[in-house]
Amino acid sequence: MLSATPLAGIPEIRPGDDLGWLIVAALAAQSDQAALTQGDVLVIAHKVISKAEGRIRALADVQPGERAITLAAKLDKDPLHVQVILDECQEVLRADHGILICVTRHGFVCANAGVDASTVPGTGSVVLLPADPDASARNLRRRIAELAGHAPGIVITDSFGRAWRNGQSDIAIGCAGVHPLDDWRGLPDAAGRELRATVIAVADQLAGAADLARAKDRSQPVVLIRGAERYVTADDGPGAAALIRPKSQDLFR
Repeated sequence: MLSATPLAGIPEIRPGDDLGWLIVAALAAQSDQAALTQGDVLVIAHKVISKAEGRIRALADVQPGERAITLAAKLDKDPLHVQVILDECQEVLRADHGILICVTRHGFVCANAGVDASTVPGTGSVVLLPADPDASARNLRRRIAELAGHAPGIVITDSFGRAWRNGQSDIAIGCAGVHPLDDWRGLPDAAGRELRATVIAVADQLAGAADLARAKDRSQPVVLIRGAERYVTADDGPGAAALIRPKSQDLFR
């Protein structure tokens, strides 16, 4: 059985906060949960990671360039916000319908390079993706292991749109201690036929499961998943970088 339980008690995160300590404290205060155990997975919305790491930009400090001003006029967006998006991406793939589809510096293809103004206290600031989400996951895993005695699997998430489909789904942008992919190629299916293309995006599915468990209008950035221990590893593993399809194999770019 797979269970997904959002943790209560995570406060508004500020730069420099010890997020690992806050998560372990929230686990201890949740009376219906035992202490962290081997095989647990913590799925964490990237914004608390980004805020703890200081990945916040005040728009008042941004000077828009000519390209940002032109794109902002076309898309009816704030040129300051657009400049931050341009600063966070390596390539703009499309600019239409009020959205910039970008390739981030990490290699993610997403709207607005992951730059977001929602759930940011006050006005005039935006939150960026972590500079290295896999490194963030590894560091948080080590900190929680120091405090709790067990190294959980860590999945860091963000909401992405999907080609050809309405709505957003949370996906993994960083992970540690979790097999990001489960490769079934070469194995038989239920009828004995060899599977040739089946590679399960485990980290993305854990991200989606966690997102269903938490309320979007409440502060529930951390979800404890149990029952996925077969995907939890002793070492940190390749991270969510393994989920990024190389450009040479990407038929949509």
